[in-house]
Amino acid sequence: MAYPGYGGGFGIPGMPMQLGQPVPGTSLNLPPGGHQPHCPAYSDSYTDVSMWSYFTAVAGQDGGVDAEELQRCLTQSGISGTYSPFSLETCRIMIAMLDRDYTGKMGFNEFKELWAALNAWKQNFMAVDQDRSGTVEHHELSQAIAVMGYRLSPQTLTAIVKRYSKNGRIFFDDYVACCVKLRALTDFFRRRDHLQQGFVNFIYQDFLQGTMTI
Repeated sequence: MAYPGYGGGFGIPGMPMQLGQPVPGTSLNLPPGGHQPHCPAYSDSYTDVSMWSYFTAVAGQDGGVDAEELQRCLTQSGISGTYSPFSLETCRIMIAMLDRDYTGKMGFNEFKELWAALNAWKQNFMAVDQDRSGTVEHHELSQAIAVMGYRLSPQTLTAIVKRYSKNGRIFFDDYVACCVKLRALTDFFRRRDHLQQGFVNFIYQDFLQGTMTI
């Protein structure tokens, strides 16, 4: 079974994305002092050094970032652009997506991985949100999911759309939450599908651990 790629380039394998790459046609227009001085503003020129500085500005003494710290940092960074900031619940599942040791926190390498994924998902969302309303319609979400490389049945797509739509529209925060869960659950399944055939056997506790944390 060919699993979808995710991360850079709308999640399509072989299309790398630079960390912090801006979306064409957008501008944050942050006023001077419009962000906390200890948390750098969203930028298109992040390096490992600057990302490390960015991460340590919000990380706790244990060197990790929890959901509340992540929400505060993403809001201050302006990565969501003109869209509404990420909710705490979305930040919780962002943590869970990359929390492979189940600590409830995100380390630096995981933070960089998330940053790249968020940029890719934002580009994908803006590609279908052509009227810049901050929402997409049902068929546009299905289109965005297909662009990321997922090959889902119409029944599965319908269930996903119903889960993440509000009054017939999907907001950016809900779209990102959908992307996070798709990636996390696909990765959970793929790691157990050793023959890459699309079939696995779960024990009950393993299934709960993989799904209840997302």
